[in-house]
Amino acid sequence: MLHTKIVDAKKEKIDIAKAENFLSSSKFGAVICFVGTVRNLNENKKVTGITYDSKDSMVLKSFKEIYSEAETKLNIKDKTVFIEHVKGYVSVEEKSIIVGVACKHRDEAYRLSRYIIEEIKKRTPIWKKEHYNKKESEWLKGISIQQK
Repeated sequence: MLHTKIVDAKKEKIDIAKAENFLSSSKFGAVICFVGTVRNLNENKKVTGITYDSKDSMVLKSFKEIYSEAETKLNIKDKTVFIEHVKGYVSVEEKSIIVGVACKHRDEAYRLSRYIIEEIKKRTPIWKKEHYNKKESEWLKGISIQQK
């Protein structure tokens, strides 16, 4: 089972309770929620927030592909996955992504959680514009949307 969503930061916030409710099941003994937050410092620059932008249809497609690939690459068939990523401006300490997984055993859950977040970072078209203390901002290196 899979839940994916791009959350519009102007309308709502990512909610860990929603992930926990979605992942809750008596058939799973391990639930892990990875929460990414905006940190206050990057490359010695004081960060005040990040604006995330994305090609939503491609992001959701990427999330689904990563979920499907995990079954073959990690041999984890019985799983539930929750992925939400914010789009728009997010302040320091606010959540930008939640990757939640539920599996029968903790080893599976740890491997699956790590696999999903690493693959999202490597290949999902989400771009970050960091905003700094002196009203400066900068787009960080991102993922190309061109097909390989």
